[in-house]
Amino acid sequence: MTSSSPASPPAFPEPPAPPRALGPKADKDTVRRHNLSLVLRAVHDEGEITRAQVAARVGLTRAAVSSLVEQLLEGGFLAESGKTFSGQAGRPGTVLKVARTGVAGLGIEINIDYVTVCVVDLAGTDRVRLTEHLDNRDVPPADVLHRAARIAVRATESAAEQQLRLVGAQLALPGLVSGGTVRQAPNLGWSRVAVEGLLAQALAALLPGRRALPVGADNEANLAALAELWCAGPGAPRSFLYLSGEVGVGGALVVDGRLLRGAHGFAGEIGHVVARADGPPCRCGARGCLEQYAGQLALLRNAGIDENAGVPGVALLERRAAAGDPAALAALRTAGERLGIVLSGVVNMLDPEAVVLGGIYRGLAPWLAPVVEDELAARVVSGLWAAGSGRLRPSSLAGDAARGAAALVVREVLADPVAYAPAP
Repeated sequence: MTSSSPASPPAFPEPPAPPRALGPKADKDTVRRHNLSLVLRAVHDEGEITRAQVAARVGLTRAAVSSLVEQLLEGGFLAESGKTFSGQAGRPGTVLKVARTGVAGLGIEINIDYVTVCVVDLAGTDRVRLTEHLDNRDVPPADVLHRAARIAVRATESAAEQQLRLVGAQLALPGLVSGGTVRQAPNLGWSRVAVEGLLAQALAALLPGRRALPVGADNEANLAALAELWCAGPGAPRSFLYLSGEVGVGGALVVDGRLLRGAHGFAGEIGHVVARADGPPCRCGARGCLEQYAGQLALLRNAGIDENAGVPGVALLERRAAAGDPAALAALRTAGERLGIVLSGVVNMLDPEAVVLGGIYRGLAPWLAPVVEDELAARVVSGLWAAGSGRLRPSSLAGDAARGAAALVVREVLADPVAYAPAP
């Protein structure tokens, strides 16, 4: 995009804070780092843009922008596209874009029955994606993290072949994650697991002699919601409830482009909202949790499919539903009803702009969504959630936790490119 018209909301909506005043002599390094981030983000958000257009967007002089652009070109963050744009008065300007080589982020999603690893470049494009279907339930956490690290090493090697330089890794997990530790992940059988340290150790053991990657960790639904926010493209809502359907059921609430994390970082555990007080026991210790009706195991079991069949089982459920199989349709109706009941309470309380169905719910949306919409229409007091309102929607193809994890690393680069510049 090379128009100088007002820009759409940036794909990464949390800009770095402006530098604090440091007395009469401003900290020039802090100001320059802030301005480098502004320029890099402007190019990232527009896709293609000239120096003059960057200056108009960020409010700096053309001379200042040219100096900043040269530093970003030298650091490998930007590239010149080879195009020129002459839509404004004066000499044609060379069009800038973010570099296709150089810095990249590594995302690792560990779920109950699979591990996915994703590498995303500075433009937010998937460059490597590897998935292995593994049963991670009740396996020692160190063993699961070592498995994930081995897959990550393969992704690292593929990224290097594409001249990408990984600068950080982010881990997505189905549980309560805080301070680098999984506090509880009932479906994995994990409690108080220091996942960041264990993954860092596993990567260091498999990549001896290489500089250690910084490792972070977060809840998988949070990261999938961020992927939906940042990568879904034009028209994506900026305030929505993301529902992640897997073996467990996770949720994340995005309000005006920001995650609502709660007081302790544990907001969004919608899978453990009670859907029926006298329902079946859940691995969390309660009874009648939503995931006992709408989680992957419940869906497959109620449809007469082996509940341990994993992804192939979900694909079989889709095929049977499409063929009109009564057991499959009944299982989806039961799940949709319970989802709708729980979601109506959340919508009444929090008033999101939309509810996004992710994970296995994306493929099952043709059968789930009409039932959920009926419940929402009947129970949401605002009257805004009638069938056909468009407020209940399947996630985009971009909305997955591994991509969100990798994109979070990229966002950190955009916020402070100097911290990720190659060593001289």
